[in-house]
Amino acid sequence: MATAARQKRLLPGYGLTLGYTIFYLSVVVLIPLSMVFLLSSTMGWADFWAAVTEPRVLASYRLSFSTALIAGLINIFFGVLIAWVLVRYSFPGRRLIDALVDLPFALPTAVAGIALATLYMPEGWIGQFFPFRIAYSPIGITIALLFIGLPFIVRSVQPVLQAFDQEVEEASASLGASRWQTFRKIILPELTPAILTGFALAFARGVGEYGSVIFIAGNMPFETEISPLVIMTKLEQYDYAGATAVAAVMLMLSFVILLFINVLQWWTRRHAAV
Repeated sequence: MATAARQKRLLPGYGLTLGYTIFYLSVVVLIPLSMVFLLSSTMGWADFWAAVTEPRVLASYRLSFSTALIAGLINIFFGVLIAWVLVRYSFPGRRLIDALVDLPFALPTAVAGIALATLYMPEGWIGQFFPFRIAYSPIGITIALLFIGLPFIVRSVQPVLQAFDQEVEEASASLGASRWQTFRKIILPELTPAILTGFALAFARGVGEYGSVIFIAGNMPFETEISPLVIMTKLEQYDYAGATAVAAVMLMLSFVILLFINVLQWWTRRHAAV
């Protein structure tokens, strides 16, 4: 009891701790985000609607969100596979591979973009073997988002796999379940919340990614121009209100999608608990 009381007193009381939390979140998150809506509110509704529904802007929305979605879905499969191998098997070089997973976190995004563009451009080491363009196309953008999004899936799933009791799998096998049945009915429900968390993080990062995409995208309006580039272009033209209007729409769309994922994650955990 005394130990528990001392642990509770390691940090200030609830009121002071909550105050610090709200203050920090306000300074770091809420105030900067509110400025997006504040600057865009200087436009009239007609100007705002015209700015965010330009054909060029709508094309950038479709490209940014579709490539982020596709990359996130692909990374779910390979991220779970990599996490499974790193947790369940011991082999030479496992620590090296485990460290390489975090490389996209440490590598400057511009360096990643240049490297990917060099590899996948038509005359690149890999791109030269394909009869179609990879770099300077939506495929190249998706590859860049695969690169930066993979660690989110792996690092979200890995701790859950490490904490999973393998005796449950052995009990399932002893009752006659196949490996696929054990994975689908026992392991996968436990991994689903972590998978959704990793997907949400990878998707959110992909929608707003700029540095690693800009070099491999080609930046062709209506074809390979992402929404962050549209915002940067408007800023370079001193159209601050238009840039913040596009940013506000992206922010709202991302929030709605992430809210849906969080609700789905909550429902999954509740269903698994029942």
